[in-house]
Amino acid sequence: MSKPSLGHHAGGEPATERPPVPEPTYAERARTLVHVCRVGTLSTLSRKHAGWPFGSVMPYGLDDCGRPIFLISRMAIHTQNMTADSRTSLLVTQPHWSDDPLASSRLTLMGNISRVPEEQLEQQRDLYLARYDNAKYWVDYEDFAFYRMEVLDVYFVGGFGVMGWVSAEEYGLAEPDQLADAAPGIIEHMNSDHADALLLLVRVFGAIDSEEAIMTSVDRLGFHVRLRKGDRIQGARIPFTQEVKSVQETRKVLVQMVEDARQRA
Repeated sequence: MSKPSLGHHAGGEPATERPPVPEPTYAERARTLVHVCRVGTLSTLSRKHAGWPFGSVMPYGLDDCGRPIFLISRMAIHTQNMTADSRTSLLVTQPHWSDDPLASSRLTLMGNISRVPEEQLEQQRDLYLARYDNAKYWVDYEDFAFYRMEVLDVYFVGGFGVMGWVSAEEYGLAEPDQLADAAPGIIEHMNSDHADALLLLVRVFGAIDSEEAIMTSVDRLGFHVRLRKGDRIQGARIPFTQEVKSVQETRKVLVQMVEDARQRA
């Protein structure tokens, strides 16, 4: 697992005057995002209108290095485009947990797309069908084939003021966060059933007084919240008191933090 970052902006300055708190690296957050999402926007270079980008909604699978795998028809416009010029990008966005999409995470993978080699076809096919079982109905059609992006660079945006480039090497070596698959359930539960507890945690562990706190993300080291007081809206990160690796551990740590916060409030 990559060494946690310390909550810095892309330019390297701390996000606030308070001491930075540990959080996953941009590479880990990028790998987590492509892991939990299933569909992106694939941009290819148009053959019909030279130099113009052409966007397509694109389901994708992932291999162990985080390379997107596509099952697409050779008759599709985007396939014709990338056959002529393999340079492409894939935009992946976080499901929106608030009414502000710009506060959500997103990333752009840039790379070259080519047909999956015959000797790797069976493995890549299995990885893709594990995500899209219904693709079994057309996977063997003659005009469909598997393609894969060789990632050359990654640009990650984690919300307002959190953004930066991630090298292809860092991205390929990183792993999705242990809470990646459980995070949506944790977020929904905390926002629906424990709004008052979130406000308390933010006040005690974040030293911020707020009227509303909405959890927007959670990982093994802590969670992010979107805060509102009057007309002011801001984001904050609250660290866990210890690293967690499961839903059960997350629940235990949050309960302990709430109890501690009540005693300290």
